[in-house]
Amino acid sequence: MTQSLRTSPITHWRLWSVYVLMLLGTVAAFFLIRHFGEGLGAVSGTAETVGTATSVSVAHRSDALLHILLALVAMIAAGRLLGLGFRYFGQPPVIGEVIAGILLGPSLLGRIAPEFAAYLLPQSVAPSLGIIAQLGVILYMFVVGLELDSGALHSRGHSTIAISHASIVTPFILGSLLALFLYPRFAESHVSFTVFALFLGAAMSVTAFPVLARILTDRGISRTPLGIVALTCAATDDVTAWCLLAFVVGVAQSQVSMSLFVLLWTCLFIAVMLLLVKPLLQRWVKSLGDQPMSPGVMAMVFTALLGSALITEAIGIHAIFGGFILGAIFPHDSRLARDLRHKLEDTVTVLLLPAFFAFTGMRTQIGLVSGLENWAWCGLIIAVATLGKFGGTLVAARLTGLGWRESSSLGILMNTRGLMELIALNIGLDLKIISPTVFAMLVIMAVVTTIATTPILQLIDRGKPLPAV
Repeated sequence: MTQSLRTSPITHWRLWSVYVLMLLGTVAAFFLIRHFGEGLGAVSGTAETVGTATSVSVAHRSDALLHILLALVAMIAAGRLLGLGFRYFGQPPVIGEVIAGILLGPSLLGRIAPEFAAYLLPQSVAPSLGIIAQLGVILYMFVVGLELDSGALHSRGHSTIAISHASIVTPFILGSLLALFLYPRFAESHVSFTVFALFLGAAMSVTAFPVLARILTDRGISRTPLGIVALTCAATDDVTAWCLLAFVVGVAQSQVSMSLFVLLWTCLFIAVMLLLVKPLLQRWVKSLGDQPMSPGVMAMVFTALLGSALITEAIGIHAIFGGFILGAIFPHDSRLARDLRHKLEDTVTVLLLPAFFAFTGMRTQIGLVSGLENWAWCGLIIAVATLGKFGGTLVAARLTGLGWRESSSLGILMNTRGLMELIALNIGLDLKIISPTVFAMLVIMAVVTTIATTPILQLIDRGKPLPAV
């Protein structure tokens, strides 16, 4: 892959024209889909429940702690074991951890040994486990933000941005179209079609930047032209998709008329973070120089992190966005950023994220996807998600001058979802935008698309190594 991503002034304006038309077309297409979808009727009755308890009495706190510790031990052990197994077959270990959470939940253990499953993960500990899981996800999204190289977003050219946004727009529109068929069959009556379609489109658009980076590193192509373009596109995808999801959450948590205020506060928060906090943060980090991080400095970082998460939670767009944005504005190559990643990454991924996988496993009931019809809809979701990501990326990459092999490989890589998708899906389930049945289908989609990345990439590459930069 030797094609340059630099563009001439004429090509530059042509790309911008196509880009603006793509965005306007996306908005117009969604409003057309919304016009037809708002007349659809959703499933009547109350929302499906997954049996999650909402409170834990003081008398059972010690018992809850015992079960939480037991659940974490089981999740860490099972996740590590399955992760090693999946690594042996060339898969990212996180897939093993995700599947471990599902297996320890009602999908498998709850079916073959219900009494043991009820003792290992009783529903009464779900609220406490959920809080630990949310804290782990906030810290994880902060680490993801720290790993983003914002300078690369500017240095790789407008063509890379166009590829990234095409890989978001296409699955978003296809997901919204799919909502026309899923809404009357699986949505609850209290959820409007607009919110359901927006969330389904956003869920189809997510790319797992950390998992993709791990796949590229394991294959030794992270420094090839393909690897650099893929990482840059995935980083741009992360920023755009999470902003889109933040808007969806704002619409879902407010009346439609109030969603504009949520959007306004969100834009104001982002503007303050970029225009005020980021320069101050850069000066502070520069003043620290190359000295090791002290406990006082770490305390200030955690105060800022929790404060940022608190603000976004108060705005109505979920606390994880605050953690992600603060991490994204950190100086990427500073000693402080490297120290934070070094100190947090292992603790978060080994200790706290298993709580999130266990919590997700408790809420995932594969048994809800029963019967040939439901599995057909699940297969259609996987097909639409794959077609949107792969097709949008492939066409955009070809239009910017990349070859068929490189464009196909890039499309497969951008179809990686993994943990980022699970975070988004849990938000949708928390807000009751999607039912447990749709949640289970989308979890299956996230696992399948991530597992499929490595073998299909190997098939495309056919063992031919790509040249290093």
